[in-house]
Amino acid sequence: MIQTLYIARHGFRSSWATGNRADRNDSLSELGLTQAQDLATYLVSLAEDKRPTAIFSSPFKRCLQTSQPTSIALGVPIYVDHWISEWYSDLTASKGVKQPEPPSADILREDFPEVDANAWSSLWYPPSTGENVDQITDRMSRFLSRFIPEAETMLSPDKHQRILLVTHAAPVIALIRNLLRETESTIKPGCCSISEFRRDPDSELEWLPKRIGDCAHVSGEIREWGFEDYY
Repeated sequence: MIQTLYIARHGFRSSWATGNRADRNDSLSELGLTQAQDLATYLVSLAEDKRPTAIFSSPFKRCLQTSQPTSIALGVPIYVDHWISEWYSDLTASKGVKQPEPPSADILREDFPEVDANAWSSLWYPPSTGENVDQITDRMSRFLSRFIPEAETMLSPDKHQRILLVTHAAPVIALIRNLLRETESTIKPGCCSISEFRRDPDSELEWLPKRIGDCAHVSGEIREWGFEDYY
């Protein structure tokens, strides 16, 4: 049974460093790569019974690049799930800006050999028509309700008790809001921030927050972001 959920945002994007926003599936900047290593170093420093045993990542490059150092350092697989892909907002869609459609795990494995494309398939694909805040919040609610039992069925329940989700700011916020059952709470995750929730079936919440948006381990600019910064 999954006992701990770690939720991380990707590192600093190259488009933020260059100012060129044309590529919406851009890589990490040099700072972002350093931050990804910071995250890995921090997670390796945890006691063995606290370290993530599997990583589930958005298929976007910046998330896979963030996941990769931790996967290598801990010797754990990366599973790709499009359900935790970037938020394609309704405002962006209304401007005619197209959202990238990242490839399947089989193709991504060519550049990221740590990806295990056999043991896990994406459970769902986000719409290409854009989402408002309520819709991304609902997307993450549905993800959690299906992902947790599916992961416990598909993966070894004794081995994979601590899961790391690596995704984008908007899904991070929506995941945390759902776990807290506070859909209006102000959450502003920074680059490579880590949030931790531990399962307590006797609690009304079920998932108890141990920390939210912790960036103490991260180098350089963390570029915090919340929905209030967008609308």
